[in-house]
Amino acid sequence: MERIGIIGGTGLISIDLGSDYSDALSEYNLGITRTDEVTVETKFGEVPLKCISMTCGSKPKELIFLQRHHNNGESNKPPHMINHKANISALINAGCDVIISVCSIGSLAKDLPPGKVALAGQYIDFSGIATSFNDTFAVFTSVTEPFSKELNEKLESVLRTTQNLTDNENMYYTYWLAQGPHFETRAEVDAIEKLGGEMVGMTMPREVKLANEMEIPYSAICISSNWAAGREPGDPSAELSHESVSSQANDRLNPVMQCIFSVLAN
Repeated sequence: MERIGIIGGTGLISIDLGSDYSDALSEYNLGITRTDEVTVETKFGEVPLKCISMTCGSKPKELIFLQRHHNNGESNKPPHMINHKANISALINAGCDVIISVCSIGSLAKDLPPGKVALAGQYIDFSGIATSFNDTFAVFTSVTEPFSKELNEKLESVLRTTQNLTDNENMYYTYWLAQGPHFETRAEVDAIEKLGGEMVGMTMPREVKLANEMEIPYSAICISSNWAAGREPGDPSAELSHESVSSQANDRLNPVMQCIFSVLAN
């Protein structure tokens, strides 16, 4: 894979491959040749990208980073206002071979405690809000298996190794799309669980739908940053805050970065 698109959000605010990652880059035989920040014009709007030109041995590689919550130089666009069509278009126009999304999620599953980094295996979107490039003519895209099996297998191997997880431990969970920007109520979380949701977030399925329409392999790395509403052990009335969610997610970036380096090196 020569050019990889990375979508960050609450779980990955920005990407800086400075001295903190020098040993990891060396381990994967990766070098950085230049970094550019550009603004891409799409027919859906402007999108800022960070383009990192790299080498793996003698092979050129590129990492294209997009912050999904980009908002006039900040990273605070509300989830229900994100221009997903512009974002995915920008990565497609940049020539990305694959897209890896990094997501912060609230967990309903007992084996997905805060701190664990896992993968999305399926999603459920009952929001009733269509997300498609095909707004003029009817095109029906199959999303029976929405995430790239080949890419997920590579990421799974890295995540198991970096987190010391056995082959018997679950790595794939079903992502429930909540509309946002509010967190869920305890009653909503109870209903989500009954309908098959194992983790909840506010953005990712809209991206993977668009990626599938354009036949771009897409995987979602999901950082469990908190228990979903009403699921905090010993304190079912615990309040949620965006700041604590973001802080917890960004403290668990080593497995995420190892995934990115591994894909770049292959």
